[in-house]
Amino acid sequence: MHDDARRPLRDAFRDIESARETPETSQTASPSYRLAFADPDFLCRDEMRPVRVQLELLKPDILMREYGIESTIVLFGGARIPEPSQRHTAPTETLADLSKYYDEAREFARLMTLKGQRGKRLDHVIATGGGPGVMEAGNRGAADAGGVSIGLNIVLPHEQMPNAYVTPELCFNFHYFAMRKMHFLLRASAIAIFPGGFGTLDEMFEALTLIQTHRMDPVPFLLFGRDFWETVINWKALAEAGTISPEDLKLFSFVETAEEAVRIIETWTPPS
Repeated sequence: MHDDARRPLRDAFRDIESARETPETSQTASPSYRLAFADPDFLCRDEMRPVRVQLELLKPDILMREYGIESTIVLFGGARIPEPSQRHTAPTETLADLSKYYDEAREFARLMTLKGQRGKRLDHVIATGGGPGVMEAGNRGAADAGGVSIGLNIVLPHEQMPNAYVTPELCFNFHYFAMRKMHFLLRASAIAIFPGGFGTLDEMFEALTLIQTHRMDPVPFLLFGRDFWETVINWKALAEAGTISPEDLKLFSFVETAEEAVRIIETWTPPS
């Protein structure tokens, strides 16, 4: 986006356009002659990694601020969970049964969007990983409510496309997982975790660790599906072993329905 404000120094976009019109000689054709900020080969060098990390922090942050995003509801969950009408495509019966959480994620996102996006304010904006499954359900629920939602996609070795329900102007693509994770939490006013696999577990435990170690303020932290989470993680054993404190088990709440999750968020008070 061009900045229309009057500035005494020449605009960078104009220099890019001028450079394209420079007559080609052996000097101007050399990679060394390219403007540094318009040279992909230079920007992708190993030595430029700190700059690329900074760009991935800045670009989404600037665009979200310009769009007016005040706070987000972060929604994590499995990419492989189908919507109920497609449960027959699930490779396991367990995964087919988890399809009910697609609808719960969709309804939760719809309700939070209705509550948060009133007037000109954009609060409780649903933020997902932008992919299929539960992520799609979250973005879809926001669209059902006529609101906007965020998709934080990432380049993966296999084909990875944003789902069709992410607001296009709030659809971002990342190279660095660390920067993507930071953007999930920078504006988070609540975190909702649905059943999922390695990625969901990674995101869940990273956020819990930040809250546990006081590197992040506590927020409502909701785990949808007690049976699933108590099957895959023995929370009580962690506390009994002393590897976590019994108090750490109070950092999150189990919920089953969208309505229950909304009630917890609306009545939540930070621990003293």
